[in-house]
Amino acid sequence: MRYKRKTILLFLLLLSLWALQREYQFSTKKLQRIYQCWSVNTQPELKLSDWFFPRASMNATTNWLAPVVWHGTYKEEVLENYYANRKITVGLTVFAVGRYIDFYLYRFMTSADKYFMVGQKVIIYILTDNFSKVHWIELGRFHTMKVFKIKQEKRWQDISMMRMKTISEHVVDHIQYEVDFLFCMDVDQIFMKKYGLETLGESVAQLHAYWYKAHPTEVPYERNQSSEAYIPIGKGDFYYHAAVFGGTPMQVLSITRECSKGIMNDKKNNIEAVWHDESHLNKYFFLHKPTKLLSPEYNWDIHNNRSHEIRAVKMRWAYKFYSILRVTPKSNLP
Repeated sequence: MRYKRKTILLFLLLLSLWALQREYQFSTKKLQRIYQCWSVNTQPELKLSDWFFPRASMNATTNWLAPVVWHGTYKEEVLENYYANRKITVGLTVFAVGRYIDFYLYRFMTSADKYFMVGQKVIIYILTDNFSKVHWIELGRFHTMKVFKIKQEKRWQDISMMRMKTISEHVVDHIQYEVDFLFCMDVDQIFMKKYGLETLGESVAQLHAYWYKAHPTEVPYERNQSSEAYIPIGKGDFYYHAAVFGGTPMQVLSITRECSKGIMNDKKNNIEAVWHDESHLNKYFFLHKPTKLLSPEYNWDIHNNRSHEIRAVKMRWAYKFYSILRVTPKSNLP
């Protein structure tokens, strides 16, 4: 009788553990990360004033006291010393679909390997609709790539709108257990200089190269009042570029889920926001202020007139298809 009771108790204990695992998605990697957090809690937290030194000549702090990171406003060695004890992993999602695989993916990957989070462990997640066109690229010591198949969409508008849903699904499935910070970027970009630890934050937004000086009344927010992305005239803070956003995995999950929800609600009502996922991203950051903003130096269009405050372009827009087709040979692409 006693043996039978012990067996029943053991069964109930195993059943409870199984239920907990199903509810909270425990994994050995997640437990390791929890232990890592406990082990570094004895170290002092990094204050903004320890590494961020805005220049008086520019607007480098928002009215909600979030830093706007420009070249020369941060102490790289302070950040490197701080993160050296934390052994972080940074994730980077990039969509490579259709012709974008042929024209942009190789240059994006090789430039990311050279400049993105130098010296840190990095996982680049390539989300593609055509496995056969994604060739293996040998990356540096700390960088690895993972390739995932996504659904093929007929229109570029649908690719743009479904991107948020796809990212959120991958964060839930595996990314949240693998990285400490996550960036989501468009593939038609090229890293030019070191894109480093100064960009990490809980919730990171990118100032648009065309609109970073504009008043909120002048930027292309969604003005259709029926859209979930609607921002009233006179409201808003900055115009953010959807080509770059990031933060902790949980914050990225919140961003992508809310944007996806807004996109799908619009779709049910036969509405498409003027700039698709970018319009919904701007609505999200209007309601939930980012904790860090990146200057246009981190996402610059070289065809734009370069003003004095653009000192060091960290990443630039790649030439579009029509420009690439006029350039030969391929090795001469800038």
